[in-house]
Amino acid sequence: MIAQPQYPQKMSPEAYLAWEAQQEERHEYIDGEILAMTGGSIPHTKIYLNFYRALYPHLRQRGCEAYVSDVKVQTYENRRYFYPDLVITCNPEDLESRQFVENPTVIIEVLSPSTASYDRGAKLKYYRQIASLKEYVLVDSESMAVELYRRGEGKMWLYYTYGEGEAIALESIEFECPIALLYEGVTLEPDHG
Repeated sequence: MIAQPQYPQKMSPEAYLAWEAQQEERHEYIDGEILAMTGGSIPHTKIYLNFYRALYPHLRQRGCEAYVSDVKVQTYENRRYFYPDLVITCNPEDLESRQFVENPTVIIEVLSPSTASYDRGAKLKYYRQIASLKEYVLVDSESMAVELYRRGEGKMWLYYTYGEGEAIALESIEFECPIALLYEGVTLEPDHG
């Protein structure tokens, strides 16, 4: 019998970082609360790796870097730590960091049925508080659909959707990519609509 993991009820950011470094699984941290990360499906993994492969040569020329799901993003005065599927930074301090990204330019999350509402709701709210963040991308793992939130003037965020046959444009890093490339080799759920 496998014992259910026991997480501390509340902990300080410093205690979380020390504790997290000793864990086999990844855990996000939000204002003292610990959230266990679940493993992704094969389509989920293929999508963020396809996105990374498309971005890599483009970012390298611009002095930016993309990191996949094992790199933490620190936000809100060290009170929140997330593991996005893909994070892009062009900040020199982030490029030298060995622990986490503090100044992301773009965050990409691949949606799964169990995380979609959290990624569109609470996580969007937390990510919008990151001053350096210019774009937040949600890629569906069940159908060919991408949502993009782009920072506008003041507190305004613009919302765009992309589907089959279209190309996504990330203005903050001057990158454009056909949606089909993100889904290359991915077996999607059949449409029962």
